[in-house]
This record gives sequence, structure tokens and C-alpha cells, in this order.
Amino acid sequence: MAGRGIPAEQEPLLGDRPPGSREWNIIETQEHYKSRWRSIRILYLTMFLSSVGFSIVVMSIWPYLQKIDKTADTSFLGWVIASFSLGQMVASPVFGFWSNYRPRKEPLIVSIFISVAANCLYAYVHVPASHNKYYMLVARGLVGFGAANTDEVQVPQGSIDQVAVVTTNVLFFVVLFIFALFETILTPLTMDMYAWTREQAVLYDGIILAALGVEAVIIFMGVKLLSKKIGERAILLGGLVIVWAGFFILLPWGNQYPKIQWEDLHNNSIPNTTFGEIITTLWRSPRENHSEEPTGCPVGQAWCLYTPVVHLAQFLTSAVLIGIGYPSCNVMSYTIYSKILGPKPQGVYMGWLTASGSAARILGPVFISQVYTSWGPRWAFSLVCGTVVLTVTLLGVTYRRLVAFSVRHGGIQESPG
Repeated sequence: MAGRGIPAEQEPLLGDRPPGSREWNIIETQEHYKSRWRSIRILYLTMFLSSVGFSIVVMSIWPYLQKIDKTADTSFLGWVIASFSLGQMVASPVFGFWSNYRPRKEPLIVSIFISVAANCLYAYVHVPASHNKYYMLVARGLVGFGAANTDEVQVPQGSIDQVAVVTTNVLFFVVLFIFALFETILTPLTMDMYAWTREQAVLYDGIILAALGVEAVIIFMGVKLLSKKIGERAILLGGLVIVWAGFFILLPWGNQYPKIQWEDLHNNSIPNTTFGEIITTLWRSPRENHSEEPTGCPVGQAWCLYTPVVHLAQFLTSAVLIGIGYPSCNVMSYTIYSKILGPKPQGVYMGWLTASGSAARILGPVFISQVYTSWGPRWAFSLVCGTVVLTVTLLGVTYRRLVAFSVRHGGIQESPG
């Protein structure tokens, strides 16, 4: 257990009082401690299975949407992905409040039942004769509603720094916002930049996300050890800087342009291209792709004609950096938030944190799909970099307030760091 003079980030959630002492009884009993960790382990398993299902689906949403409804575009894709988080945002505070006043298994069972039913609906959205994209929108919203399950600690209440709570919710919002838009744009970006087919995009992007998942596991284990030396706030700050670097590297540069989908080409539609090259492209493309779907950047996205390609090396380097920064920020946000709350029933508070993350998953896909479709990757990723800079500034301003409950109220001194 930690003692006095140890940085706040290294303190246990409930301080360093030994079991049986007066302070321990006020804060948390041994029975509560065991119950809390049993609930946490159950939550680990639930979240693992939920994340596996989410990862399987998210890579195939865009190709599936294109297949079931030809009228769907990347802008609508943003709304489909955001609908999941909209449902989660609405349900999270409700389930959090429910879990504080009723047996915890009730909201968990209900949420699982809704998830199963909604996923069955998602599997059959191709059946209706029309308006299939709207059925998918509803199905994903219901899946998100069922994904809102929380856990809490049933122990006495203390005074909480509300500024720190709000700040942490904002930080968590930005972290989820950034990764949600990266997930959303991953498939359209690679299809546009590298002329991948739907099948190739699902396969290659799935492999990339799987690799990022392995990377995240390593990062989760690493930050646990690193936080004992430099503290959670420092890791959160470093993670944001790494995420910024990842999106900065994604900015297009050079004089190589993406391939344009041949079926949409018209004369003079490609800048710096001779008439003979246009004729050659039009002559070859139908012969080579008559039995395949068109690939490349749609000419309907005007920026495709003048925005340089995001090189594959850029993309992979960026993915690695985001794969380092995101899990670091994610786990540190949760950890700092729990320590700020301390011995408080956390169901409602965790519900609001989940709602904050869900709001980010709503706005992230909508933002990136709209900006990417209209202005392209240069504007989209520049705005993301600007958002991260503002977030780092917020963290710097409130840095000293993001301390554990045990430090603020338990008499434990905080050391710089």
C-alpha cells in the first residue's frame, strides 16, 4: 500500500488505511472491497465479449451498407455509426441510476437481451425491399442502447471535486471522439487512397485493427508499470501528444494523387492529365474491371482531384501511434476518474462518463464523415490536430485538480509530478 508523500497518481483508490482501522470502516469494508473486485472482473468479461462483437461489425458496416442500399454515402455512414453511441448515451445514465437502487444483474440482463435482439435485426436489414439504410440505422441504435451497462461501488458518500469530474468527462469525450472518427474513416480512407475493393478493405483494415488490439494489450500492461513511476496524469498527457503526432502524420503531402473511379470520369476531370491518358484510362478500365466493382476515389468528392494521396507508410505509422496514444489515454481517464470519485456510489457517475463517451462516438463519426466527404483528409485531420491541442491545454490548466479522493480528503500529501 502507498504511504504519505507518494504522488497522487500512485495512490490506491481508497487510500492506505489498513483493514480494521476507523478510517477503513468509514471508507470501505473488506466485504465491499471483495464485492467490488468481483463485479469488476465480471465487467471485464462482459466488456471483452461486447468489444469483440463491436470490432467484428465496425469494419464491415460500410461495405454492408453499400450492398444493401445503393443510395447510402459516406455521410450517411457517419450517422449509422453514430446511432450506436446515441443509443448508448441515452441508456447509460438510466442503467447507472437503475444499478444504484436495484440489483445490478437486472440492468445487465436487460441490456444483454436488447443487444441480442438488435443484432438479429441488424443481420436481416437486407431483407426489406426498400429503405434498408434506415433499418440499419435503427438496428445500430438499438445495439448501442443494449450496450449501456455499468458497474458501481456501494459504499458511503464523500465530497467530490466537481470541476475535476467535469474536466475528466471532457477529456474522456475527446479521447473517444478521436478514436471513433479514426474507426469511422478507416475503411473509406483506405478504399479511396489505395483503390481497395470492399473485400480487401474489410480484410486489410480488420488485420490492422487486430494488430492495434494486440498493441493496446501491451500498452495496457506497460502503462500500469509506468504509472507507478511518473503518474497517471503524465501518461494521459503523453498519450494525447502521441495521438496528435499520429494525426499530424496523416496529413497529405507530395505530388502523387489517388486513383479516380473510372465509371465517374469525364473529359478533363483529372488535373495534369493529357487527353491521351484520359482515353487510355477510359478504354482500359471497362475492360479490366467489367466484372468488378469500381475502385478508387469517387470523382463526386471534388477534393480527390487535387489532394495528394495519404501514403501507405504514413497511414501505417499513424495507426501505430494512435494505437499507442488511445489506450494510454483511455485507461488513464478511467483510472483518474475513479480516484476522483473515491468512496462514492459510482453507478450514476460512471453512467455519465459512459454517456460522455457515447456522445463522442456520435459526434466523431458524423464530424469526420461530413468533413472528409466535403473537404477531404487534409481539413479533417488538421481539425483533429487542433482539437487535441485544445485538449492538452485544458489538461494543463486543470492538472493539479485531477487528484485522488484520498489525497483531497484523506490527509495524504501530493508530490509534484
